[in-house]
Amino acid sequence: MKFTTPIVQTRYASPLGAIIIAATDKGLAGLWFDGQKHLPAELTGPAVWPTDPAHPVLREVVRQLSDYFCGDRTEFDVPLDLSYGTAFQQSVWQALLKIPQGGTASYGEVSQRIGKPAAVRAVGAAVGRNPVSIIVPCHRVMGAGGALTGYAGGLERKSALLRLEGVDLEGAR
Repeated sequence: MKFTTPIVQTRYASPLGAIIIAATDKGLAGLWFDGQKHLPAELTGPAVWPTDPAHPVLREVVRQLSDYFCGDRTEFDVPLDLSYGTAFQQSVWQALLKIPQGGTASYGEVSQRIGKPAAVRAVGAAVGRNPVSIIVPCHRVMGAGGALTGYAGGLERKSALLRLEGVDLEGAR
């Protein structure tokens, strides 16, 4: 994923570790746990995005994340800029937005929802490349039979997010 328009970032100290939040003029473009898989090169190399904690979208995301982690928020209401993904990735990310808090879906169910039932592996790849963790809830996607699989931020964080949202993980393998 190559980010091409001006982006600013800030950091948020969440109960699950540091989070990097990035925004464009259009909206939230990224939310990653520090050190997670698939971090953009702009966050790990010499050409780092400028920090701007006063950016209105970044300020609002920080406020809503704080409410979420305190258990006072079940939905996010911030503009998203998902334009950096392919059309297929964007369709997967839009499907993730429809999984309600407290609910989960399998990779197969997501592939059905986007009208590509044979694309389960491609859906898994798109879920793994989701640039807006938590807010685009890729942590709500489970393996077949409810297995707790895959999360770029780590399975411990995935479990913690699902527990925070009231998902019963007893049946997860």
